[in-house]
Amino acid sequence: MTAPIETTGAATEVQPEAVLEGASKGQIEGRSLGQIAWTRFKKDRVAVAGGVIVILLILLAVLSRPIQSMFGLDPNAFHQDLISPDTSLPKSGWGGMSLSHPLGVDPKFGRDIATRILEGSWVSLVVAFGATILSNVIGAILGVVAGYYGGRVDTVISRLMDIFLAFPLLLFAIAISATLQGGAFGLNGLPLHLSVLIFVIGFFNWPYLGRIVRGQTLALREREFIDASRGMGAKGPYIVFRELMPNLVGPIIVYSTLLIPTNILFEASLSFLGVGIQPPQASWGGMLRDAVTYYQVDPQYMIVPGLAIFVTVLAFNLLGDGLRDALDPRSR
Repeated sequence: MTAPIETTGAATEVQPEAVLEGASKGQIEGRSLGQIAWTRFKKDRVAVAGGVIVILLILLAVLSRPIQSMFGLDPNAFHQDLISPDTSLPKSGWGGMSLSHPLGVDPKFGRDIATRILEGSWVSLVVAFGATILSNVIGAILGVVAGYYGGRVDTVISRLMDIFLAFPLLLFAIAISATLQGGAFGLNGLPLHLSVLIFVIGFFNWPYLGRIVRGQTLALREREFIDASRGMGAKGPYIVFRELMPNLVGPIIVYSTLLIPTNILFEASLSFLGVGIQPPQASWGGMLRDAVTYYQVDPQYMIVPGLAIFVTVLAFNLLGDGLRDALDPRSR
């Protein structure tokens, strides 16, 4: 049997060594959910690389017109001296690549491909971001309303989602875009084409986000903080927009980064089919459509816009995967 330990003087509270060490160095600090997500995201090098490429693409798209003005570039300027009159192909090899035209020139007209890629970047991103915002607004509001209120409201909105998902979207988009090519709503030309694409792509894609938000809302509405809000007398609209919506930001952001590349491909597909952005305005899908005639004799003209679409879509997908892992506390 061991003897009891005698103590003298006032009793002192014993602290763990780790706590004492951290307190002495001032390292004990709470972190918000955003800081935790950022720390997790930085560890994913592939996602960080995708994010850097996305930022560069956005900067190029935003600064495309100033860059063209600064260097005197014109995406529609003809260089017939670089085109062979016999074959309508660039005179030099590799699609006419040179110091003046690093990515070559297009057949028949001799327009600089690099400048047209730069010009087409803002078109693709404007349509993709605009359609994504429209889809998010409609899908998030209807999804959270359906999930929170349930009952007949949920039934009506869910059946509406099923109806929209049943639409043959590509055929419907082709029909609407082709019908409104001449002019509508006081718009014509490029503003009309951009508006039609944003509306068609965004309006018919909202059910996908709506289902995600509805499922998340069904789980959140049973949480304690929602019960506390009801107990304090909060009404439905307050709970929906002040309590539920802030907790749905993470899934919405992740889905947006995955929806943007899908919208870029959709815009390129419509332009490729001739019902999207119309010439002479440069667009990546339109460049691929023009390259179909020459891909066997001038593959450079098809490779460059194809790579632009591929890199952009891949970068957004990598960023979306990284954000999903960083914002999901259950992932490792």
